[in-house]
Order: sequence, then C-alpha cells, then structure tokens
Amino acid sequence: MLHRTNIVLDENIVQEAMSIGQIKTKRALIDMAIREFIAKRKKPNIMDLKGMGGIREDYDYKRPLHKYE
Repeated sequence: MLHRTNIVLDENIVQEAMSIGQIKTKRALIDMAIREFIAKRKKPNIMDLKGMGGIREDYDYKRPLHKYE
C-alpha cells in the first residue's frame, strides 16, 4: 500500500545523501532511508546478546587452534 505525503526537507542534506548513495530520486532516497532505519532497529544490540551463549565457558583464546602452531 502506498501513501502520499508532503514533507519539507533540507535540500542540502537531500542532495548530499542522493550523491553519496547514487540515488536518482527523492522518493527512492526516502524509501531507502526508511528501509535502512527499520533494518538497523531490528538488528539486535550486541550488548543485549551478553550471556546468550555463543562462546563456550571453557574456551581458551590463547590455545593454538592446530598442533603445529
């Protein structure tokens, strides 16, 4: 579903963002910005993952991975 809306944007930052992202239209720029905002907010914060596993309690980072090291 698409909605039409009118917003006032700072033309300088719009042009800079379009240039950096190599985006041709303001609509595409806003669409990308919203999608990236959503993706970033859905990504878990690394600090929230503490204690959720992933590294064994007996893991020794100093121990060589191979016998010949």
